Amino acid sequence: MRCPLQLQGSKPKVTMKLCIVVGARPNFIKAAPIITAIKKYQKKYPDLTYFLIHTGQHYDENMSEVFFKEMGIPMPDFHLKIGSGAHGKQTGEMIGQIEEILIAEKPAMLISIGDTNSTLAGALAASKLHIPVAHVEAGLRLFNKHIPEEVNRLLTDHVSDLLFVPTKLAKDNLLKEGMKSATVCLYGDIMYDATLQFNKVADKTSKIVERMGLTSKNFILATVHRAENTAGIEQTTRILDAFVQIGKDLQVVMPMHPRTKHLLQENKLFDHYAAGITIIDPIGYLDMLVMEKHARLIVTDSGGVQKEAFFQDTPCVTLFENSPWQELIDLGWITVVPPKSTEAIVKGVKKALKNKKGGTGSPYGDGNCGELMIKKIISFLNGDKKGKKGKEE
Repeated sequence: MRCPLQLQGSKPKVTMKLCIVVGARPNFIKAAPIITAIKKYQKKYPDLTYFLIHTGQHYDENMSEVFFKEMGIPMPDFHLKIGSGAHGKQTGEMIGQIEEILIAEKPAMLISIGDTNSTLAGALAASKLHIPVAHVEAGLRLFNKHIPEEVNRLLTDHVSDLLFVPTKLAKDNLLKEGMKSATVCLYGDIMYDATLQFNKVADKTSKIVERMGLTSKNFILATVHRAENTAGIEQTTRILDAFVQIGKDLQVVMPMHPRTKHLLQENKLFDHYAAGITIIDPIGYLDMLVMEKHARLIVTDSGGVQKEAFFQDTPCVTLFENSPWQELIDLGWITVVPPKSTEAIVKGVKKALKNKKGGTGSPYGDGNCGELMIKKIISFLNGDKKGKKGKEE
């Protein structure tokens, strides 16, 4: 892979050269359908090219490289290898290195995906160089600026030129914040595209359920990774104590984030929890899709996994104060259980296990939003700054 620190000079500007910035699991998943759409449109638009920057925000192989291999995403043109660190330091290092690449490569537009530090870093670096920004998954709000992802969303949205929103509620949020309607595009959810694209592949290739000796709809799939839930041992043990209690009645399988595992090992508690919870290493996207489909219930603090649960027809408990997917709360697919105590978590999960599945209907489009996004970007770069006939998308 090329290293940005070795770049010399610059290349001639390509009419529709796109830069895609990724750095964490959700970014990789959402990038795949976008790249598929680019390849489709390249037949009609030979000048449509792209390059991929991986910040290295997720640097563990099970959290990063495995996704490129499984999803057929070309390996990044640039790998910054930033790694973990405090939010400001991590984001600042990303901005500096991304800026250097953008100066050399001169893309016509940067595509920033989701709500990670990588999302914000790419958008800020591009906007300061007057490179247009398209934000995929714009407009989501929890209305709590103490959450790092919320700050990332807000700032990225407000420096972007095209805002691709997954839901009507997200669109309404942006219009209330003063965004121009012609730049806010409601095309559906890119993760729905990804699920449709890879579900059949996962069913054919993943053997994780059989390998682990699991019975379909007879286990709980749990993930915990948010800083608010894993920054301190007290909060983490509060959640894991609940999993141990729940596991006495129904097996809890937990692909453990490296940060969570390190915290437990540091406090000499890993073996204790491994005795009551089925802890496994982080798994790839295809294995995750299959596990989500066969789980009886998913318990998570991941915004992406909450949505994947719905796509896989599996009810979900979110271990957070709220969810960005209000539509799924309204439909009864997500139960919000703030992890304030072990007892509250156990009670919430047991209640969710007794509930019926949520309502029908999907608020996330038709599974073709990647194509609609690239079509809009092509139109924008060809000089149509207002969208079709200047009307709202």
